[in-house]
Amino acid sequence: MAETLLELAGISKTYPGVRALDNVSLRVCRGEVLGLIGENGAGKSTLMRVLGGVVAPSEGVIRIGGIDHAEMTVTEATRCGIAFVHQELNLFENLDVAANVFIGREPLTGGPLRLVDNAEMRARVTPLLQRLGADFTPNTLVENLSIAERQMVEIAKALSIDARVIIMDEPTSSLTISETERLLEVIADLKAHGISVIYISHRLGEIMTCADRVVVLRDGRTVGELARDELSHAAMIRLMIGRDLKALYTPPKRPAQPGGCDIAGVVTTAFPDRQIDLSVRRGEILGLAGLVGAGRTSLARAVFGIDPLLGGEIRIDGAPVGVASPRDAIRQGIYLVPEDRKKSGLVLELPIRENVTLANLLGHAWMWLIHGTSERKVAQDQARRLSIKAPSIDIEAVTLSGGNQQKVVLGKWLSMQPRVMFFDEPTRGIDVGAKSEIYALMRELADQGVAIVMISSDMEEVIGVSDRVAVMHEGAVSGVLERAQFSEYNVLRLAIGQQLETQALETMEAAAT
Repeated sequence: MAETLLELAGISKTYPGVRALDNVSLRVCRGEVLGLIGENGAGKSTLMRVLGGVVAPSEGVIRIGGIDHAEMTVTEATRCGIAFVHQELNLFENLDVAANVFIGREPLTGGPLRLVDNAEMRARVTPLLQRLGADFTPNTLVENLSIAERQMVEIAKALSIDARVIIMDEPTSSLTISETERLLEVIADLKAHGISVIYISHRLGEIMTCADRVVVLRDGRTVGELARDELSHAAMIRLMIGRDLKALYTPPKRPAQPGGCDIAGVVTTAFPDRQIDLSVRRGEILGLAGLVGAGRTSLARAVFGIDPLLGGEIRIDGAPVGVASPRDAIRQGIYLVPEDRKKSGLVLELPIRENVTLANLLGHAWMWLIHGTSERKVAQDQARRLSIKAPSIDIEAVTLSGGNQQKVVLGKWLSMQPRVMFFDEPTRGIDVGAKSEIYALMRELADQGVAIVMISSDMEEVIGVSDRVAVMHEGAVSGVLERAQFSEYNVLRLAIGQQLETQALETMEAAAT
């Protein structure tokens, strides 16, 4: 049997009025990738904060190397070889890679002058980067690195402290397909060198690929464990949500309707030399796919009035509409659920109630004063409709899980009258149960006649949810796929600027004649 590196035994954590963890136990063996899954709010993050010394457990024991700890500090956890790679990376962009790896632990020189020995730092970091297959150097500024490369810096930092267990929290949420594959290769290499990884992700396909064993949390409790040969999407979902999820993607109840939104010759600031032509009909979900940087988010920002339109026009039901600001877009019934809900979709310090009504304050005002009764009724209606899990609509949005924060953003727009809605990465960092609810809500809106554009980097989501798929490449639409043409292969061909094979064949035949 593999050597047990650490064990959490009977861990509980109680906050005033909330039991976040209830008698949770798990073990991690040497050179093992342990998948940790569960819905938002299941207790995964709290459990990892206990292991990392950020919070103290109310009950239970942390056992490392056969030694029991009732609680640990962050310093003690680091000394025991526990390291984190967070979803939101904690790096200093104005410093180089070596300085970030050794921040707070810099080798010194110059005797009493205590000068930072930059040469020594870079010498120590070089073999770590080589081991990870990184193509940047220790003296590269972090601000010049991609998200995937910054994660490599975090992993190098973990290796520099001789980490025995690396906790990765949603490490691929902002990565492309190729970057995700590279990260999974790095994890396999860490495992081969005897380093254990606790891998937290809502992307069950990745769990299937890399995990040796999976522990499932639900409502703060351990509800099951799956060995490698027991792993399947159905088995994981059943444990996560306590039921079978028979249909993750909801089919349309009625066909698309006439009218909708036409984007004609639109030019954005991101690609001033390219024009975008795109149509989404009322009652359909149009998936918008493409590689990172293809211009999808730039298009959404321009249509919503955040960024200026450099050319072209937007038409709704055939009539041109002027959109020079988000206020104009809202007035026309064009709404945007942004990619970064925390930064752009919510005011985290405000309660649910105020976030829901924020975009339509005048609709709840009398003589320019907010009418509290009206505001509360709308917020309560949306909380009930969207099944927002919160003890009260008066609690701050920052206290909610990612899935519930996303529902608050949706509630803000659904409390008004949407005609066209852009969803930018609507389920990023959200568990499968909440995903199912959001997909069903999108389909419900479409069935009510709303024209929906869904921007997503999740190929399975694009193919499963969309009625049609438009693909962007370098600032323009490279092709549109009907359902009969849906496949990852076709989406990727268009995403890299190539024609579909049938289109290529027709082009050659036309040239020959």
